[in-house]
Amino acid sequence: MFLFELKSYRKSLLIWSLSIIGIMVFLLSLFPSISREFDAFARILEGYPEPFRQAFGIQIESMGTFLGFYTYILMYITLCGAIQAMLLGMSVVSRETRERTADFLLTKPVTRTKVLTSKLLAAVASILLTNALYLAGAWLMAEQLQTGAYDVKLYFMLSMTLLFVQLMFVGIGLLVSVLLPRIKAILPVSLTTVLVFYILGMLVAGDEGGMKRYLSPFKYFDTKKVLETASYEVPYMTAAAGIMVICTAVCYYIYIRRDISA
Repeated sequence: MFLFELKSYRKSLLIWSLSIIGIMVFLLSLFPSISREFDAFARILEGYPEPFRQAFGIQIESMGTFLGFYTYILMYITLCGAIQAMLLGMSVVSRETRERTADFLLTKPVTRTKVLTSKLLAAVASILLTNALYLAGAWLMAEQLQTGAYDVKLYFMLSMTLLFVQLMFVGIGLLVSVLLPRIKAILPVSLTTVLVFYILGMLVAGDEGGMKRYLSPFKYFDTKKVLETASYEVPYMTAAAGIMVICTAVCYYIYIRRDISA
């Protein structure tokens, strides 16, 4: 069942992986020209108000460096990845209901727990494969740009924030799909949910160490902090793990006990 589910994701996996890698390649390809003319570019950025720069993750003092520029573009890469993860999370439970195949699936000699576990593992495997392809593409792109010496370990630590955010949104997608079981189209719900959290992240961007950051999964792995400290923030990592565990547990609890519509 796991392999069947994973196979059913192969087309979307390829499309999303290429899209995320394409965004990364396009944005990173801008760095050489920006770094050459950074003084003029910095003067333009200084003309924007500080709250605006914080909302969009613009750190003038670091954008002239390769890793500093990378932390900025990760904001958009992660947004794209979160949409993919939310769609995967919601499809784990809702696809059979939408396609009216739930009754057929659940008449097979397997428990609901095994069905849900196989489908969830397939979704997580798709996320892991996406990130493996992304990490390979990001490393090749960095080498191609020949940016000189840069901290490869830190580069991969920054890149891994995509995976962590995606895993959270898989969990959130699971939760939404069991709370709203009769959703006919998951794309509008996924986009709305991700964009709401993204906008919340922009609104609380100035609250670097406060409680407001907990409102948006996009702020749990602050790339600026990772760049400065070469580490992740333990309280937010714990909160991220909590979101994944709680959302998954609630999904299992409801899915195993509820009546499944044909």
